[in-house]
Amino acid sequence: MAFKRGNRFPVSHAEAFPMGLILQGQIEPLIKWNPDRNAVPEQRRDYDPKTNEGTQLLMWRATVTDPDEAKSKRASFDLIFLAEHAPVPSTPEVLPGMRQIVLEGLMAEPKVMGQGEFKYLGYQFYAGGIEGDNSGARNRSVADKAA
Repeated sequence: MAFKRGNRFPVSHAEAFPMGLILQGQIEPLIKWNPDRNAVPEQRRDYDPKTNEGTQLLMWRATVTDPDEAKSKRASFDLIFLAEHAPVPSTPEVLPGMRQIVLEGLMAEPKVMGQGEFKYLGYQFYAGGIEGDNSGARNRSVADKAA
């Protein structure tokens, strides 16, 4: 059995983050890279025109911290939300700019991380929304669309 590049698989929030997950700051649009600095910023969509695969939903980036991670440099990472609208966390702030969140529609994509001889297997995480979000941004069917 061989996995193709870009293969995402569903995983439960409790299994991936047993001690929970902390959102740092705000959820922002993921902007396409453009060599022209004066160009109008354009938000990325989850779509690969070469393979014609993806959910075609807008991509949003959030910086999160996993308190269960043993290595400090791997504890904080960027999480990508796939939704037409930015998810809005409903939990109160634990510290200024930090909230504990529970993800819905969580998927993981294996990815080689690190540099040179210090490479390791890591995961890029994608989510459809945040539990308790009443803004209408929640997209539980992200795992179904990616499969």
